[in-house]
Amino acid sequence: MARKFVQQFADGDSIEEVYLVVDKQLRANRNGNLYLQLDIRDRTATISARQWNAGEQVFRSFEVGDFVLVKGKVQLFQGALQMIINHVERVDGRQVELAEFLPHTEQDVSKLLERLRGILLKLSNPHLRALSECFLMDDEFLQGFCQAPAGIRNHHAYIGGLLEHVVTLLEAAERLLPVYPALDRDLLLSGVFLHDIGKVRELSYSRTFAYSDEGQLVGHIVIGVEMLNEKIAKVPDLTGEPFPRELLLRLKHMILSHHGTYEFGSPRLPMTPEAIALHHLDNFDAKVHSFTRDIRDDPNPRSAWTPYSQAMQRRLFKGGGEADGGVVDPMD
Repeated sequence: MARKFVQQFADGDSIEEVYLVVDKQLRANRNGNLYLQLDIRDRTATISARQWNAGEQVFRSFEVGDFVLVKGKVQLFQGALQMIINHVERVDGRQVELAEFLPHTEQDVSKLLERLRGILLKLSNPHLRALSECFLMDDEFLQGFCQAPAGIRNHHAYIGGLLEHVVTLLEAAERLLPVYPALDRDLLLSGVFLHDIGKVRELSYSRTFAYSDEGQLVGHIVIGVEMLNEKIAKVPDLTGEPFPRELLLRLKHMILSHHGTYEFGSPRLPMTPEAIALHHLDNFDAKVHSFTRDIRDDPNPRSAWTPYSQAMQRRLFKGGGEADGGVVDPMD
């Protein structure tokens, strides 16, 4: 029997299927009775699930990252689908096909990598081209760079998401550079490639998307600068001369400032034309991707609006007229 994927769920569906646990909590309702709150997923989407009157025994019977057999029913609640569970039990991960549970980029990874190489190996600055070669010759780094998501929940949160995000930014930058001739082309393209390299070590993506210990304690911005320093030391082996000090400072600054503001985790504000260009390109791609993903993946076709997103602090307009009998108030 064909698998029932989360993206195929509809209000009222009865479900008996295996899913991956990405979050679990044991909560108490207003009467003090315990219930299980889960986020479970397959490769198509994540759904919130609850089991009423579930105690410590059920809660401790499986962990985040485990596969569980779930029996329950899908219902529409406050504009979003959720599942009410009546049975959940852990299953042996060796019995499942991992590809059914982790989302992947819809693009061809080998072609994305070919596009990445094509841009970076044509840089005219010999120091920046040699730096790119040092990363591209590192098989362990390249494997992680091709597999890592760009985030856990917010944008490009799927296998290959980081590579897809970076290639999109590189191609967007190449289209914008003729409009802004004052920008240093090679520096901007190098900064685009390097800005998120720390996510290869910040994130864990073998079964669930989570932060590694290094990611929690250090973060991808600092990790990225460390990785840059490691590769800079090898560049003279290719060029025969030291890497220019100011060029290195400009690269480090782009990594450190690409989040744009202190409140969003940047140790420094952008202070060069290339740094501010990188920040806005990065933010633009992340936001447009998040908007289009939430609209595309919303499982409720009857509403012209998506459910309220805590991350974006808004609902998104899908259009489609008044399929539910009236215009939905986006503030509901």
